[in-house]
Amino acid sequence: MVDIVDSATRSRMMSGIRGRNTKPEVLIRSLLHRQGLRFRLDARDLPGRPDIVLPRYRAVVLVHGCFWHGHDCHLFKWPQTRPDFWRDKIGRNRSNDDKVRAALLASGWRVAIVWECALRGANRDIAGMIERLVAWIRSDAPEFEERG
Repeated sequence: MVDIVDSATRSRMMSGIRGRNTKPEVLIRSLLHRQGLRFRLDARDLPGRPDIVLPRYRAVVLVHGCFWHGHDCHLFKWPQTRPDFWRDKIGRNRSNDDKVRAALLASGWRVAIVWECALRGANRDIAGMIERLVAWIRSDAPEFEERG
């Protein structure tokens, strides 16, 4: 299938996609801060540079975009152009996610994953989601995952 925009426009659009300080990340950080939790951002000394690090609780929060991490939800759809490239790219992302999660757990960190779909859509319960996330942070459970 042919792309609906020319390559220069597509390149400009793709270059505008950020890897840090995305809307879902900023929302989660804001809500955690309102709950009185303090954290570090993009810790370079930890595997995978987690989005949010709570050293006091030995916990990290990874905020995953459904497209880039290949989530099986309504927000993810395989691109029609260059399908082989995208299957390889998203497959590598999923593999890296598994390795990072395992490395963090092995080094004694607790890992939470919050998917973009948990924060978007008409059925979202952001107050409930942040309540569950904060309860997990203050608990001793090793893992937490919030899906939409």
